[in-house]
Amino acid sequence: MAGSVNKVILIGNLGADPDVRTMQSGDKVCNLSIATSESWKDKATGERREKTEWHRVVIFNKGLVTVCENYLKKGAKVYIEGQVETRKWQDQATGQDKYTTEIVLRPFRGELTMLDSRNSGGGQSFNDGGSSNYGGGAPAQSQQQSSPAPVDAMDDEIPF
Repeated sequence: MAGSVNKVILIGNLGADPDVRTMQSGDKVCNLSIATSESWKDKATGERREKTEWHRVVIFNKGLVTVCENYLKKGAKVYIEGQVETRKWQDQATGQDKYTTEIVLRPFRGELTMLDSRNSGGGQSFNDGGSSNYGGGAPAQSQQQSSPAPVDAMDDEIPF
């Protein structure tokens, strides 16, 4: 069995427009704030309850940063795959150590799928599996297949 796995999958909505910045190296990084919500009916009161959790997402993959910059806006529904990482830094004013936990999409690790679509009902999938093609196409979902048409019906549509 493998030693360990660090993989996070989120489906949620952006709480703000993507924050794209350029690092000193010239590479771009994108910060996202993603909300995930769950709702339930309170057994004691019968009232509908909802809990929203906010997630910090940091994207270092050049192609995915470009997608965020050009296509994502506040409220967009996205599917994210990444890794949990805790980062430590020192507060300049107080000198105290500070920590933050983030979902990180590094080059060659991670996936981003836009679940909202402007023109059609499907989403666009973008991953960083080593390919330079960041245009998605069909969503990463199973599609329903209809049964094939009878042979007689197909003969009328053959163009030759």
